[in-house]
Amino acid sequence: MKVFFSVPLVTKFAGFLLLIGLAYNPTALWGQLEIPTLTEAEADAFFVDKVKPILEMHCWDCHAEDLDDLGGELAITSHDAVLRGGESGPAVNLRDYRASLLLKAINHDVLEMPPGEKMTKEEIDTLTLWVALGVPWPESEELEGPDVDHRPELITEEAKRWWAFQPPHRPEIPAVSNPEWVRNEIDAFILQGLDARNMTPAPEASRETLIRRAYYDLIGLPPTMDEVRQFVNDTDPQAYEKLIDRLLESPHYGEKWGRHWLDLVRYAESNSFERDGTKPFVWRYRDYVIQSFNQDKPYDQFLIEQLAGDELPEPTPDTIIATGFYRLGQWDDEPADPKQAKFDAYDDILGTVSQTMLGLTVNCARCHDHKIDPVSTKDYYSMLAFFTNIRHYGIRGHESVLDASVVTIDQPGLAEDNQRLADQIRDLIPGIDALEERVKKDFIPVEHEEWHNPGRRNDLVKKRIGTVITEEEFETYVKTKGERRQLQRKLEDQKLQILAVKEHGPNPPPTYVMLRGSAHVIGDEVEPGFLEVLSPPQPEISSPTANTSGRRLGLARWIASPENPLTARVMANRLWQYHFGRGIVRSSSDFGFQGNQPTHPELLDYLATEFVASGWRMKTIHRKLMLSATYRMSSQFNPEYAATDPENDAYWRYDMRRLSAEEIRDSVLLMAGQLNLSKMFGRSVYPDLPAEVLAGQSIPGDNWEKSSLEDQNRRSIYIHVKRSLRVPILANYDAPDPDFTCPVRFTTTQPTQALHMINSEFVQTQAAHFATTLGDLENDSLAELVERALERALQRQPNATEISKGVTLIESWMNDDQLSRKQAIKNYCLLVLNLNEFVYLD
Repeated sequence: MKVFFSVPLVTKFAGFLLLIGLAYNPTALWGQLEIPTLTEAEADAFFVDKVKPILEMHCWDCHAEDLDDLGGELAITSHDAVLRGGESGPAVNLRDYRASLLLKAINHDVLEMPPGEKMTKEEIDTLTLWVALGVPWPESEELEGPDVDHRPELITEEAKRWWAFQPPHRPEIPAVSNPEWVRNEIDAFILQGLDARNMTPAPEASRETLIRRAYYDLIGLPPTMDEVRQFVNDTDPQAYEKLIDRLLESPHYGEKWGRHWLDLVRYAESNSFERDGTKPFVWRYRDYVIQSFNQDKPYDQFLIEQLAGDELPEPTPDTIIATGFYRLGQWDDEPADPKQAKFDAYDDILGTVSQTMLGLTVNCARCHDHKIDPVSTKDYYSMLAFFTNIRHYGIRGHESVLDASVVTIDQPGLAEDNQRLADQIRDLIPGIDALEERVKKDFIPVEHEEWHNPGRRNDLVKKRIGTVITEEEFETYVKTKGERRQLQRKLEDQKLQILAVKEHGPNPPPTYVMLRGSAHVIGDEVEPGFLEVLSPPQPEISSPTANTSGRRLGLARWIASPENPLTARVMANRLWQYHFGRGIVRSSSDFGFQGNQPTHPELLDYLATEFVASGWRMKTIHRKLMLSATYRMSSQFNPEYAATDPENDAYWRYDMRRLSAEEIRDSVLLMAGQLNLSKMFGRSVYPDLPAEVLAGQSIPGDNWEKSSLEDQNRRSIYIHVKRSLRVPILANYDAPDPDFTCPVRFTTTQPTQALHMINSEFVQTQAAHFATTLGDLENDSLAELVERALERALQRQPNATEISKGVTLIESWMNDDQLSRKQAIKNYCLLVLNLNEFVYLD
């Protein structure tokens, strides 16, 4: 009889666990399970021969025979029923089988299944492997139950007629009731909708409001008061158009709009999981994104470079850097199931590509056909086949990451200097290695594991002072490592080391449908292909290079094709969203059946076709949007309209918005005269964080470096993005979770925001700097200082009442609370930074 699984003996560990005071629990050792790869027939046989008798003996009395009285509302009658679970939630967790409620129940960890006497160890091991394999359950063995899914045909002609799956068409510009209001085509579509509702648009915003809105929307920073006065008093009829053009040419435009893209691609600079190690050279990808926006790089080219920049006929350092896109996800360097972890990484890539670029949740078809959209599991694995030749980010340790994910390119004219630096580094290595070998002989087993974390090595060596090494040897060791690090950084800067995609070679492995999403149960082989519901062409796979299969370039060219019905629509909708607060399709990464339908479908088609006609230039669409009368509307409220259209779907006014987390931090620094705008690009920076925040790490402060004050005051886009350590002001104001693609940021109101803006050392320090920018704190009148503070922060002229209230407040602090004049003015500056008007955009 064929054996389908192998479980190593774990009982030898039981005595050790008891010695250290832990109850023996076999679930604690599931990570040692050896999970074989089975064909579909083998998996079905395993269910029939091994699993079914156990379910029949222990489970079906309560969970299959009486469908009207199921124990815990859990039906164990089919694969889908087990996934659905009962009143306690899903019975299995396909991403981490060890977390499955079913396994905890049969081990009597939480619930007890079956009640009373526990199953034998052999039975538990069999069901554990069954869950680890993805709960294989042949259709012929399914029992009748409430879970039976008689789903109709998935991909039909009707499904293909869904609005988002049709090519965008350029619509006729509608006739409207008030053509004088219309500044461009956008306004005609908006006014058509308002006419249908018997609504009229809000009045135009003031010039003070418009310049502040334009500055924040395009560069993420406010104008100075001098710039406001100049614009307000400018009599040139083209003054507003010239303002928009000037802002689009600002180098800070890319810093603002690049951040939007980084949200979508879940940009982070660390790997997550326990060690959360730093991704080498990942900041080059961030710089590539900023530069691409500043250059107004065509969007189709921007996508192709990220998906297949290394497979282009003439790749450049920039196009190689662009493929760092593939290395932004999480990486577990100690996975319980390495094969499953690899396909989890592929799934993360496919999910990010499909949602960000196509506006579809293709990743929902990994374990079964998509439950909502016409996307089959075969579609999913056909799309996955474009990526399965990609090397995993690493295996274990930093050296494996360098091998699998880092490309080194020599820069012209530096070969001799590079060799000299390499020789200096090589000369330092023997002394470091010799001391490390001495101390490692003194390690206990757990310390050998800790050694894999470079941030722990100095501490482990230091512990041996007085036993294995002297204090002088330790100091020399630390100094030598510092010298090596400096030399390595200089060499890195000169040799251009790039975090990038790498493949296994020109011959990709076969791709199989993985039944129920398990990497260990394979079904039919599939070839690379596009989504059937889009009636796509056959993929045109480029000729393999020496190191790659050419598949990704075929995918990239299809996604970036004008014939693709989704790509231009999705990005045009995002551009609208980032200017107006939400998309014409609110679910901007889901254009499928479950997503929101467009409020103005013809306008969306117009923008998509205009985008392609412009050569995929984003700045063209920015101008079109921002020069419209729709964008220039005020936020004036109308209670009658709000009663029938509370979400402002018709765009009868401009929606106010709160500044983003980065805009708030950057604006605070700007008010304080501390924002460093002169330095762009390069390695990320590390703001000082309170000890209480650093203590949240498993190793407090691990991999959080010390930056100079000048670097700490750079724009927020340059802050190191560490998955396990969030900068408080950014986290409090809803910066995205970098573990997932973020199409829309939440805007929350919570106590930690006010507490941070009043009490944090960062804001307190900047308030003190803010005060010093106002003038002579001892001799200038309080009215002058208050007026300057409000002007600087709000970019408008304050009125007499506002100035009088500020003066009265400062005087009360001085007289009633005995504060010095400087301290009272500093407190007033702190108050100004906490005004709603400072953090909201009208």
